[in-house]
Amino acid sequence: MTVMTVDEKEREFPTDPIQEHNERLSDYLRDLEFEQMSAQQILRWASETFSGRAVINTSFQHTGTTMIHMAVTEGLALRFATLDTLRLHPETYAFIDEVQSRYDCEIEIMQPKSGDVQRMVERHGEYLFFDSKEKQEHCCQVRKDWSNNALLKTADCWISGQRWDQSEYRKQTAQKAVLIDEYGTRRKVLKLNPLVDWDDEKLQDFIAEQNVLVHPLYGQGYPSFGCVTCATPIRPGESKRAGRWRWFNAQHEGGDDPKECGLHYNI
Repeated sequence: MTVMTVDEKEREFPTDPIQEHNERLSDYLRDLEFEQMSAQQILRWASETFSGRAVINTSFQHTGTTMIHMAVTEGLALRFATLDTLRLHPETYAFIDEVQSRYDCEIEIMQPKSGDVQRMVERHGEYLFFDSKEKQEHCCQVRKDWSNNALLKTADCWISGQRWDQSEYRKQTAQKAVLIDEYGTRRKVLKLNPLVDWDDEKLQDFIAEQNVLVHPLYGQGYPSFGCVTCATPIRPGESKRAGRWRWFNAQHEGGDDPKECGLHYNI
């Protein structure tokens, strides 16, 4: 018979499931060379490791539809989701149906709570995002970030479409694999950006070769999509994020404003 002290027993049999979960995710970061893995390898690994708990969350830009295409083509056990702010472009709502039909898949649609939106509008007005950067971020928080928090409560792995060439901020902060905190808890979530090192040329080549679905707003000059008012087409020579919250561009001309909704801030 083996006799153990209390300390020894606790070390061998941890009693905190959140601690066990966090340590397991930390071990993945320590033991796996994500930076050396291809996008397909990362998606395949996520499917095998987090079956039913890994989700591609997309606004249906090229990176998102490309990863959905990869996942469906390889028969991976990944979930697909999108954040419906209730103010998306009509083309986006139609495109969601097109993606589900083409790939015979289900898109989980996360929407904000009606009461949260109503309270925000009653207090600040429907178009509060014009008033200040702080109110724009609050609107994004209510309509988008809180929905993402709810989604991540059902996941251990968040697969995102961030790329280094999307903005200077993302070039400096985005990684292929990083641990983030689940909002309001000690639990960690593994965030993966499988296409983070892809440039436009590589992405466009893949889309053309594989006949990946393309969101119709690209054809109208949009480099990224969001709410109707807050995402606009860009002019030749403008940065890819110039069309987001365009009315703030003059305030940050030549600066390092990240032009983010809050989902990808590293807090």
